[in-house]
Amino acid sequence: MKRATTIPEQIKLLTSRGVKINDNAKAEENLLDIGYYRLGFYFFPFEKSYPNIKNRTHDVRENTCFEDAVTLYYFDYDLRNTLSKYISRIEVAFRTYLTYKLSNKYKGDTCWFVNPSVVEQSFINDFSDKCYKEVKRNNNIKQHHKKYKHDTYAPAWKTLEHMTLGSVLLLYKSLIKTDDRLLVAKHFGVNQTTIFENYIETVRCVRNVCAHSAVLYDVRLHQLVKKGPAGKVAQDEAYSLCGAIKVIAYLIGTISLNRQHDFVLELNRAYTTLKNKSIYLTQTVEQITHMKWELSDIALLESKK
Repeated sequence: MKRATTIPEQIKLLTSRGVKINDNAKAEENLLDIGYYRLGFYFFPFEKSYPNIKNRTHDVRENTCFEDAVTLYYFDYDLRNTLSKYISRIEVAFRTYLTYKLSNKYKGDTCWFVNPSVVEQSFINDFSDKCYKEVKRNNNIKQHHKKYKHDTYAPAWKTLEHMTLGSVLLLYKSLIKTDDRLLVAKHFGVNQTTIFENYIETVRCVRNVCAHSAVLYDVRLHQLVKKGPAGKVAQDEAYSLCGAIKVIAYLIGTISLNRQHDFVLELNRAYTTLKNKSIYLTQTVEQITHMKWELSDIALLESKK
């Protein structure tokens, strides 16, 4: 069984694997700040056995510096902060539009999300235990039920606000009428519900990675990004961060072209910081993400034509 190690022991181990450490004091500071285990994910691309995850030796290629992994970590950190901010905008817009349009379409039923003529029965069957139990923990929902004691559920505009993105997406997929799903998808410029579901699932996957502060630069999506209005996605991009960024950039553009421009600027800023630190690192990131990072919002708009 492996045992915990001290910072000096961790530095000695890294050195034995070929990592060059130019400043021991700074390395100790980084290891206490980031953690040896977490930083190991950022040494992975520099290992001789990369990308083979099985039978890893952990020995690194010649001239690999401790600072390389730290720089990659902070690039990932910047990406995570940027993506989190814009994904939140997409999530709110999706939730808001779905709630607004269907609540007004089904004005006679404030709880249309459990109406068997609107939503599939399987969703309704699971809703109370798998979704609303968590929603009811919110203070706003608690206050609603104190005031309206006979309501089984709070109305849609309250309930959906406190559902997870995954639950809102499942609700969307469970809408019986294609017209209801198209009503939302077309608002975001997508004419096929399967493509729209794929886009939101892509957003959800990246959101969860960001929310758990997990490694982002080499994220592997649960499903490939489908071809649609976000532009062409090459085979090597379909499961990667590159494909996800194309989807996020597209959806942000349907909400606000100004925010799409800001999104691209922030991505470029993170890339430029990395590029200024190390060309070698830049090439490594481009190979992993399958992405040409010098983007422009004009190029993104052109890609959709």
